[in-house]
Amino acid sequence: MPELILEASRIPVDLSKPVTGFDLAKAHLKGTRVYAIKVDGVVRDLSREVPASAREIQLLTEKDPESLEVVRHGTAHVLAQAVKELEPETQVTIGPVIENGFFYDFSRKEPWKEEDLANLEKKMAHLIKSGHPVKREEWPVEKAIEFFKGLGEHYKVEIIQDLIKNEGATVVSLYTQGAFTDLCRGPHIPNTSLIPAFKLTHVAGAYWRGDEKNEMLTRIYGTAFLSKEALAEHLHRIEEAKKRDHRRIGTEQRLFSFHPEAPASPFFHPNGGFIYAQLTDYIRKLNRKYGFQDVVTPLIMDENMWKKSGHWDHYKENMYFTKVDERDFAVKPMNCPGHCMIFATHRHSYRDLPWRVSEFGRVHRHERSGVTAGLFRVRSFVQDDAHIMCTEDQIEGEILNILEMIKIVYTTFGFEYFVELSTRPASRLGDDATWDKAEGALKNALERAGLKYKLNPGDGAFYGPKIDCHLRDSIGRTHQCGTIQLDYQMPQRFELQYTGADNVSHAPVMIHRAIIGSMERFFGILIEHVAGKFPLWLAPQQIQILSIADEAKSFSEKLFQDLKSRGYRVILDDSNDKLSAKIKKYQPDKAPYMLIVGGKEAELGVVSVRDREGQQRQGVTPADLFAELAEQMKVGQI
Repeated sequence: MPELILEASRIPVDLSKPVTGFDLAKAHLKGTRVYAIKVDGVVRDLSREVPASAREIQLLTEKDPESLEVVRHGTAHVLAQAVKELEPETQVTIGPVIENGFFYDFSRKEPWKEEDLANLEKKMAHLIKSGHPVKREEWPVEKAIEFFKGLGEHYKVEIIQDLIKNEGATVVSLYTQGAFTDLCRGPHIPNTSLIPAFKLTHVAGAYWRGDEKNEMLTRIYGTAFLSKEALAEHLHRIEEAKKRDHRRIGTEQRLFSFHPEAPASPFFHPNGGFIYAQLTDYIRKLNRKYGFQDVVTPLIMDENMWKKSGHWDHYKENMYFTKVDERDFAVKPMNCPGHCMIFATHRHSYRDLPWRVSEFGRVHRHERSGVTAGLFRVRSFVQDDAHIMCTEDQIEGEILNILEMIKIVYTTFGFEYFVELSTRPASRLGDDATWDKAEGALKNALERAGLKYKLNPGDGAFYGPKIDCHLRDSIGRTHQCGTIQLDYQMPQRFELQYTGADNVSHAPVMIHRAIIGSMERFFGILIEHVAGKFPLWLAPQQIQILSIADEAKSFSEKLFQDLKSRGYRVILDDSNDKLSAKIKKYQPDKAPYMLIVGGKEAELGVVSVRDREGQQRQGVTPADLFAELAEQMKVGQI
């Protein structure tokens, strides 16, 4: 007999007679908000009958994370209902749940503006308060097509036709609330009144199906939470994120810019170029400490290389191509084939392994213009890429070393992080036995490292499973950066060999590794994490000396020279401008130290130290200042 899971308890459930999720909720959780039911790991509508074959059942309440996704899905439908009731001529397209919320795309004569959202929210609040039951039905595809044709909803008709073509669909599910019916797989909340807190956040343009050749739609973004308090906290984070937007800070601090002559490809200015170089040098020193050697590979290689590696079949729509001397070439989107070619140049013994190489290799990937976003998603970027060729016995040790490197780097930059183990995707190279072996090796390494991990089924690379590292920034957002990928396939495709202790040739195992991933993306994440207030070792301007009296000029000049001789990046302003004017001038640069020297300070041989928050310390001696600076510089040292 199956069991109903209710928090810590398990209750046997009799399924000899038809039972719905509603029936179970009424019997066991009367008076509690129940959003959906999970049957054998699959979330379903409460109105659906529980299959007699079910083994494990769970009613989803506000304590279950799946409930939030169901509520957000329901809120997207309420948005669509509000739009159709206010503007029947507007067509609805798709409205999925995304991280932290949802969106819905609409075809409308004139795009909405931000100020239009208040009216939509008012209508949505009315629909939620009205408490419309949400009814699920399954219709034959022919009936559904005729229904949506009658409503003039040609996007819905196209979606159904695609389901018939791609999935062989014969029936589709529709959800009705009030006078509004939408095509949807579900699951959904049973009643619109179960949406406790929501907010429409912004509007944007989006091409239908993400294709620039199609119509531009209006996308409305929103979010929903299971309590007003959780919504308020989220909206506060959004406002904080706006203040930290790396695009705004990048402009203010003269770090980088974008230009239409090179779409979605950043130009780094001297300040940004300095930080970029510091990040590169930091990772390069760490690589050397852990036995990696630098290599450099060409930006353009013969098209056949990418067919050989497998990227052609799995990635060609994201690649750039060119023709030289009547030969077809591709601009590299990855560095791994080039590293395979270097390994193949020489004969190797098992004594040469592990063979570790690293490259800050520039790659190009064709990202659609609708998804590019500042430094977070660009078309030209550099990876802190590395590859290891090793024996099977060396896999776990190498992965443990990489996990150690990842911990050092993320801790240095002040990030918390968590890891996921991503397993075989549907489209992949190799047989199941090899994938079993590779997934087992990654799992064992994570367990040996004492790291808790989340399983992410089906999200591995086409050539092997991977460990993905997700950073959590200072305002709680997560970003996937580092990755460790275990690959049995590419060495075989490139016919890579080493001679084993048995004097027989073997194919090595290849480990793909990036710690911060895209340098550009990590730079953007770091800007927002620290809100443009870089640590001393990374800051383009470390120290600003503001001399505010003629009698302070000599002391200020000596301090300036002493700091420069110690290698610090320092500027001196001994102009006749007032102190308030100087602070206003230099504050946007967010230098870690602003040193104020007046006549009194010069007489006593001390400085006043002003930090980036405007707090000031009086009477700091140069000796104490130098010791403090030296201690902070240790953070970025390997």
